[in-house]
Amino acid sequence: MAISKQRKTELVAEYIEQLQRSKGIILADYRGLSVNDVSEVRKVVRPIGSKFQVVKNRLLALALKEVDLSLPDEWLAGPTAVSFCYDEVPSVAKALKDAAKNFEALEIKGGLLGTSVISADEVNAIADLPSREVLLAQVLGAINAPAGQVAGVIVSGVRQVLNVLQAYVDKLQESGGGLEQAAEPA
Repeated sequence: MAISKQRKTELVAEYIEQLQRSKGIILADYRGLSVNDVSEVRKVVRPIGSKFQVVKNRLLALALKEVDLSLPDEWLAGPTAVSFCYDEVPSVAKALKDAAKNFEALEIKGGLLGTSVISADEVNAIADLPSREVLLAQVLGAINAPAGQVAGVIVSGVRQVLNVLQAYVDKLQESGGGLEQAAEPA
């Protein structure tokens, strides 16, 4: 069923708005997926700040041109669905990679990260990255480790001085003198 020129204009405007809001997009070939399967993919990516949408290739190409972005022509051939990533791209890439395992017909074509074109292999590599929280914990651990080591060195130095002083006090007490004698000038 053909769509009207007005609807095409509306779709291009919608795609432009979504491209401008997105930190990245991931394209997938959904050939062979049922409507229910596509709905399942949508349900998976929606909570993580993404929108999975079946697009018209020619209209998406016009929207990309309008926002000065480009993709390889072969990615805009055949049935195409786009995941617009409004929040974190790695979590969406991971969700789509997992969905591609569940639905063998879903095939990731590639995408855009900011303005950089990324291949399907790069999307899969991004999907394998640890989550943002894990990366932040690793960075904090790396920052905290040297500080902990410095504190340990300082504490051990103070502990050694205290041990020497305690040994001196113990020696004075054993020799029968008190701290008063040690404090008096000879």
